[in-house]
Amino acid sequence: MKTSLLLGSLGLLSKAAAANAPVAKPFTRTALPAAELPAANANLNMSLTTGIPLSTLKSLQNEWLTSFNWTKEQEQINTYNHFTVQIGAQNVHFIHEKSKDPNAIPLILLHGWPGSFLEMTHLVDQLKSNSSQPFHIVVPSLPGFGFSSPAPNGWEISDTATLFNTLMTQVLGYKTYAVHGTDWGSGVAFDMYDQFNTTVKAVHFAFLPFFALTPEQLAAQGIALAADEIELEDRAMDFENSGTGYYIEQTTTVNTVGLALYDNPVGQLAWLAEKFVIWSDPRRGTGPSFMTDNEILRHVSLYYLTQTFDSAAFVYAQNPDGFSHTYRTARSKQPLLFTNFQYNILFYPEKLVATIGNLVYYNKVQFGGHFPGVDNPTALASDIRLIGKYFKP
Repeated sequence: MKTSLLLGSLGLLSKAAAANAPVAKPFTRTALPAAELPAANANLNMSLTTGIPLSTLKSLQNEWLTSFNWTKEQEQINTYNHFTVQIGAQNVHFIHEKSKDPNAIPLILLHGWPGSFLEMTHLVDQLKSNSSQPFHIVVPSLPGFGFSSPAPNGWEISDTATLFNTLMTQVLGYKTYAVHGTDWGSGVAFDMYDQFNTTVKAVHFAFLPFFALTPEQLAAQGIALAADEIELEDRAMDFENSGTGYYIEQTTTVNTVGLALYDNPVGQLAWLAEKFVIWSDPRRGTGPSFMTDNEILRHVSLYYLTQTFDSAAFVYAQNPDGFSHTYRTARSKQPLLFTNFQYNILFYPEKLVATIGNLVYYNKVQFGGHFPGVDNPTALASDIRLIGKYFKP
């Protein structure tokens, strides 16, 4: 029954109103069009604080469709020495770039989310290009990322630490080694530093598996911020207050976002690229930074083509306390080095970092963000080389 007739029969629609009433048109579309982005944001006042800008996403989408060359990227990726190994029930993918120097220090580099082993390839190049401190470099894919098999139910970061210690000592035969970690890789690195203090002889962090403390909490611990650190602390508080929506989603209902975007390349692009854009130095792609749009597309392509968007995000759900507000001290006296990059999403003052281990080196770098292996691999490599000063096999 037509609405106008029903309302008229109830005496609720006058003749004059009926004459001016909107006329319904038949809706005859039988199929939905291909997925597309809106012409403009409904809210023109949207900023980076509300997620990836529409213009940025459209630009990335256009480049992905028209000029991005995965074949070329794949050829470059294949210039590294890739391996897989079965350790227990887990299939582990890793890069192994062995130095010709027999005295080289074994070094494992651990990525995070939304990174992958690709996050470390520019760093590998930097470390190999300078022979002042040679390394045997190992870059594994965390379980569920890239070409490593997904982690089973109940798998925690501590299990990954054990897995990678086995990779280094039993599979590759290194009696002792050093570790670098960032993001989730920092959680794995911290557990390796804590659990395996007879094999892990040094650790370097560009991030920690702890949330930033508030100014009040820092003051309660007697930690005063220098003038140049106030901006870093403010940025960390902004992130914790308004930048953790993805964290809550992937910790509590990861299956929903994982399945929703599983076969949706533009959806994955929006979800992942937002982090690469917002968490990087605003000057990304200039100076020492390799964080170009093409680089972002490399990372997103790997997620999409390996079908690991959901399995990688599961690291959050499996480790709801993987990042803690309570700092703890590792059971290790081995040297710990830390580099803070200006535009990282969290900030850790030197005195705070000193509470978690034997801090021997702390540095603040003015260029770079949450992905220093891409955003400023030159500075990161320079600090990692300092491991050689403290490493005692």
